[in-house]
Amino acid sequence: MAPGTPLANHECGTGYVREPKTELFVLAAANFVAQRSFYESAEARDDRYSALVRRLAVSDPEWALGLLRWLRQDARLRTASLVGAAEFTRARLAAGAPGHSRQAIDAVLQRPDEPGELLAYWTTRYGRTLPSPVKRGIADAVRRLYTGRALLKYDTDSKPYRFGDVLELTHPAPHPGKPWQAGLFRYALDRRHRADRAAPPADDQVLVARNELTAVPVADRRALVTGPDGAERLAAAGMTWEALSGWLQGPLDAAVWAAAIPSMGPMALVRNLRNFDRAGLDHEVAAEVARRISDPAEVARSGQFPFRYLAAYRNAPSSRWGPALELALQHSLANVPELPGRTLVLVDRSGSMFDTASGRTQLNRADSAAIFGTALKLRAADADLVQFGSGSRLMPVQAGEPVLRVVGRFGSLGGTDTAGAIRKHYRDHDRVVVITDEQARPGSPVFGPVPEEVPVYTWNLAGYQAGHAPAGPNRYTFGGLSDAAFRLIPLLEAGADTTWPWEAPSPADGCA
Repeated sequence: MAPGTPLANHECGTGYVREPKTELFVLAAANFVAQRSFYESAEARDDRYSALVRRLAVSDPEWALGLLRWLRQDARLRTASLVGAAEFTRARLAAGAPGHSRQAIDAVLQRPDEPGELLAYWTTRYGRTLPSPVKRGIADAVRRLYTGRALLKYDTDSKPYRFGDVLELTHPAPHPGKPWQAGLFRYALDRRHRADRAAPPADDQVLVARNELTAVPVADRRALVTGPDGAERLAAAGMTWEALSGWLQGPLDAAVWAAAIPSMGPMALVRNLRNFDRAGLDHEVAAEVARRISDPAEVARSGQFPFRYLAAYRNAPSSRWGPALELALQHSLANVPELPGRTLVLVDRSGSMFDTASGRTQLNRADSAAIFGTALKLRAADADLVQFGSGSRLMPVQAGEPVLRVVGRFGSLGGTDTAGAIRKHYRDHDRVVVITDEQARPGSPVFGPVPEEVPVYTWNLAGYQAGHAPAGPNRYTFGGLSDAAFRLIPLLEAGADTTWPWEAPSPADGCA
């Protein structure tokens, strides 16, 4: 069907066919792979995603490559980008189309365990024969990602492909600027095939330090960790908190956590707040944890979505973490634009929005919509924040009110009467932002009262096929919820020649 053709949505309301690029973008940015949604099975979503990637990989590979790179590096969606790169490559090989595939695979591999994950997907789906672009793309990533610390953290028996397996299948030469990598590769192969005789390269201080810790008798390990230089020994040996319990062969009590915390990353700290409280972490160490998780530089470096902080806030057993988590969430929203003029922000709180986006999180799409809707309200010059479902109502927000407190006041509002909410609340606003899954009930045109010259931005959190309104001038649809995507609003209104987030100038260019 042609783009703009009416198509019934999952509520039997009038939806509209999207053109392929928009459909893929909206789906990809909300796609956690192998995860069902309220209206669509996991298999149907995955098949639709793969088919769209394969189609665009051949018809417009530059665009598809830009999407995959953005998915992994800016939207930070690991599985969708890895699956996308594999399907992109498969489609181009089947079409006999040279180029782009090696670059796509290299672009999406951003963590040291991901070369093995991509190999696992490829061999499960397409067999153990590896085409040249797959080998070369993975080899490029291996030279960039493999270090001693990476090996200690990610080269475990739980992985379907160990570092040694990846090296044997793709044959990367060591990076010319990393002379130590040859010894690391040999050690990875030895760990895979003769672990009892594997000796770390003498010039890798981290691997040598870990080997020394491994040789410490179990009975002496806790005293070493809680001793005066325990924290430094753990950090020097690249000992992660996940590995620490197994190495100690005992519980992580307050003293052990105090030694581990200095070398933990900010999101590891956030994930362990409940464990810290259970262990009885003392107030001085807890204060340092709170400082680090709310430090703006740490938050920016972690690149985490604000939903993570909401989840931690709800799961933390004590109130001492609340102020730090609220501050961290505020920092994570720093890229949400400060919109001029008057803005109408509509947050969908219908039943289907209470579906979780992934089995790895307890947060639902309604919470995600509420966070970003509230952030837009707080950062805009003048905004009306509305929650809607079968009915709708304004959400009053006080200046400087914490986002987490506002989110707690949102409710569950039944069906999806988007058109009714716009009719009730649109009052000559300069723009409209709708955060929804687009599954509106039958009724009048969704944007009926909004003049064509007023921009309307829809953020679709579920990636369903049918849109709630036809495409047209000043009507934009985006997928998922990434603050990087929100930066498009001022760019589009300034007349910037951009359609997709990866085409937008960076803040360093002075355009956002």
